[in-house]
Amino acid sequence: MSTASPLHDVHTALGATFTDFAGWSMPLRYGSELAEHRAVREAAGLFDLSHMGEIELTGPEAARALDYALVGKLSAVKVGRARYTMICDVDGGVLDDLVVYRIGADHFMVVANASNAAVVAGELLARSEGFTVEVADRSRDCALIAVQGPLAVGVVGKVSDADLPALPYYGSTPTRIGGHDVLLARTGYTGEDGFEVYAEAPHAADVWRTLTEAGGADLLPCGLACRDTLRLEAGMPLYGNELSAQMSPFDAGLGRVVKLDKPADFVGRAALEQRSTTSAPATLVGLTCEGRRAPRHGYPVLDGDTPVGTVTSGALSPTLGHPIAMAYVPPALSEPGTKLAVDVRGKATPVEVVGLPFYKRA
Repeated sequence: MSTASPLHDVHTALGATFTDFAGWSMPLRYGSELAEHRAVREAAGLFDLSHMGEIELTGPEAARALDYALVGKLSAVKVGRARYTMICDVDGGVLDDLVVYRIGADHFMVVANASNAAVVAGELLARSEGFTVEVADRSRDCALIAVQGPLAVGVVGKVSDADLPALPYYGSTPTRIGGHDVLLARTGYTGEDGFEVYAEAPHAADVWRTLTEAGGADLLPCGLACRDTLRLEAGMPLYGNELSAQMSPFDAGLGRVVKLDKPADFVGRAALEQRSTTSAPATLVGLTCEGRRAPRHGYPVLDGDTPVGTVTSGALSPTLGHPIAMAYVPPALSEPGTKLAVDVRGKATPVEVVGLPFYKRA
């Protein structure tokens, strides 16, 4: 049975269509996913992301424990800032990509993808043995609400006294919304400016209602369907599509998150050092094509009649008006302008390699 979001009744009242996602019943859309997508690009969208996992580490050796458990150097993150990083296995394979917030000198919050939250929590607990730190999985106690889009600053500014102009990208600050203490972060997964609000689950409906009233006609509730097309346009990876345990961060073109200059050992270090010096067999690229039939996850990429890669994500781009996709192809075929094809349900559809992201806000 799927776990209900703390906002399930709110979504039901809004007429949401639900989907099961990683064991959670979440809103897929409320009406038109095209309208929801455009709201985020042109005004602002309101998302329930309470299916994400939140694992807190507290104690005098919390930073050292995370330096050992993850590929990044989290001890270098300042209080009030966040960092994108990954947790890998001993062979260097990606178990999940994460955002880690440093809330206090000895207090961190690790945000994991819903499908991997239990795995990440278990690994962090196991890898923290021997360190003076407490690990607590707060995924069921924490609600996450996102406001994304060019008008997000105006919406959040009406209900929070946080100094939003001074809050940097990947910065966070405690504030109050709807009469409740929350953590406000300038982060997101849409390619737009915006904020993510971490609140106690019992307070989620009040926070959602407060933001809705502040946004008025400029703020539209948005489901997971448009969140996927938004992140695809922004060239952002999705675990299970662009990332997996079968590839390292270097294979995914994200080797920059691996800090091999950390003085202490960390899980997967030896394997990642080796992978950092070898050429990846495939490179993640963008693909564009004409028409309306979009390449989808798993479709073969062709060079002539020869399969040379696989589409990881694809959709008709609402912003650009034509199909786009991400795919892994051999490095020799990764230059922008390269002409390839994708087998779209038995038909070889011409595509062109382009750089990522497909869309970048002004």
